[in-house]
Amino acid sequence: MLKGLKPILYNGREVWPLIEGGKGVSATNHSSSGAWAAAGGIGTVSAVNADSYDEDGNVVPQIYHGRKREDRHQELIRYAIDGAVEQVRRAYDIANGPNGMRGAININVLWEMGGAQEVLHGVLEKTKGMVAGVTCGAGMPYKLSEIAQQYNVNYLPIISSARAFRALWKRAYHKVSDLMAAVVYEDPWLAGGHNGLSNAEDPLQPQDPYPRVKLLRETMRKEGIADDVPIIMAGGVWYLRDWQSWLDNPELGQIAFQFGTRPLLTKESPIPGEWKDALTKIEKGDVLLHKFSPTGFYSSAVRNEFLRSLEARSERQVPFSTEKAGEHTYQLDVGVKGKNFWVTRGDLLRAREWDGLGFTTALKTPDNTLVFVTPEERAEVRKDQADCMGCLSHCGFSSWKDHDNFTTGRLADPRSFCIQKSLQNIAHDGDIKKNLMFAGHAAYEFGRDPFYSNGFVPSVKQLVDRILTGD
Repeated sequence: MLKGLKPILYNGREVWPLIEGGKGVSATNHSSSGAWAAAGGIGTVSAVNADSYDEDGNVVPQIYHGRKREDRHQELIRYAIDGAVEQVRRAYDIANGPNGMRGAININVLWEMGGAQEVLHGVLEKTKGMVAGVTCGAGMPYKLSEIAQQYNVNYLPIISSARAFRALWKRAYHKVSDLMAAVVYEDPWLAGGHNGLSNAEDPLQPQDPYPRVKLLRETMRKEGIADDVPIIMAGGVWYLRDWQSWLDNPELGQIAFQFGTRPLLTKESPIPGEWKDALTKIEKGDVLLHKFSPTGFYSSAVRNEFLRSLEARSERQVPFSTEKAGEHTYQLDVGVKGKNFWVTRGDLLRAREWDGLGFTTALKTPDNTLVFVTPEERAEVRKDQADCMGCLSHCGFSSWKDHDNFTTGRLADPRSFCIQKSLQNIAHDGDIKKNLMFAGHAAYEFGRDPFYSNGFVPSVKQLVDRILTGD
């Protein structure tokens, strides 16, 4: 046991200060989260488009039949509620094994997912007594505390700065302070998935998490929040021995740790075997912090063929004017079929070069630029945009919005992609090179950590036991 590591009190029982990160669209499910809770930690079921099962135990494909996006959005919400409820029930059964529940089961949602509030209500209504708490980030979830109060469950906001926490606390959380069980600090430069970088922060200049977490604790203290409300460090956590100075540290108060990437490589992890195998081959620097997500947030994923194609697409981009003006004095004669677009001479030459390489179609972006793609890419982009099922509250790729008039009012952005399609594909045996593969920036440790030598894949219990030693 690592010196200084002690259980914390959560939901009326002592649990290890180890939280399984909830990875959406079936990358965590009942099997992994139930086993994590059974091992004495806090397991997290992802309530982001979780899988449901038929009578034979097969995954029910999430196929959409509605002609309108609003109709498909309602189908998505039904899939999301049914799947999350099924996952929670199964996780709860696993956690309550022969020896009884040692840990706890949380659910995780993205505030910016489509229909987030309706999904939360639907899941919590049908899982009373099973869910200990709700973790929620990717946006500013002001109403999280209000919803948690209706069902008497804990809530654990995910934030990336003291400033963001203070805004949430002042606006809403101070009214339901008794149910705020912890605050998750998710490092925006190290965590996998969507990250909370602000416009004032440089994605290429990572900041030391210690002073940021110290400032968060100071902010919490100023608001009268006790030191025994844990701050959960998320992002970049691998060996707990590297964080020993954070334990029993009076500057930080109670600290717990979230593991999102390491639980991907366990026997209970639901991700396909090809994905698990690929994790052991990730090199340092292979995880890219990028801004291609249709959410508009930065996010971190493996820089595979899929991400490289998005990078290349954005590089094949030129600004334009619809009138001859300024430096835009050359009429574009490729990719636009005679339409009136004016560009600089240099951009005209570049566009002709791309056209000669097969990128013969230009697509407009919301920023008055044109990106050059192949006819096949154009067809895929347009089909994916037309098939949008409203998985986000605001989608840059399709211009969908989940309320009011159902449109963001902005042009759909072909530099992005359908995130629901890609994440469903990779979680269900899709090509790991041609789909989005979320991972934290410490994922390269799989290939260096002796725990995984000779192809060893641990059970969740073995992983938790290993983490408790400091390794």
